[in-house]
Amino acid sequence: MNDVLWEPDDGVGLEHLRYETGPLSAESVVLSGRDGERFRFRYALDCDADGRVRSVSVDSFDGDATLRLLTDGDGRWTDADGAPIPELDGCLDADISGTPFTNALPIRRLDLAAGESATLSMVYVSVPSLAVSKVRQQYTCLAPVDADGGRFRYESLTSGFSAEIPVDSDGVVRDYPNLFRRID
Repeated sequence: MNDVLWEPDDGVGLEHLRYETGPLSAESVVLSGRDGERFRFRYALDCDADGRVRSVSVDSFDGDATLRLLTDGDGRWTDADGAPIPELDGCLDADISGTPFTNALPIRRLDLAAGESATLSMVYVSVPSLAVSKVRQQYTCLAPVDADGGRFRYESLTSGFSAEIPVDSDGVVRDYPNLFRRID
């Protein structure tokens, strides 16, 4: 079991993540105070042996908001009751706002070599609302993951945001410039 703590650069808060590799599974609690809004949520996700997301759950501590998503690993998503969500078709990974951890999903799954890029459709979960949408993102490997870590350029093709993010030897974000910093 691995433990990681992050704090936001632009507000008060803390994330405590616990994860296992092979296959990747994670559970986390996030306390946030950004943009004058305070909220708390927990999330869990599980991947298969090939690094494809199979389940995502997000629960708000500040109300009754709960989200459960399941996927077949080939880009077809359903809700917890098995009802298809066709607007998410083609997404292999999930990106939960409010945490840097979900960047590890495509970084680990794709195993890009230096200079390689991949453009992806992602399930984007906005917190605290738990609204779900499909977004396009690009990852470019600047330095592949090795025993000392690696470095990637993340680009949101939906919003235009981009950042260079260093990762550890598990592909998990160390620091996310101007957003999160690891404190463990």
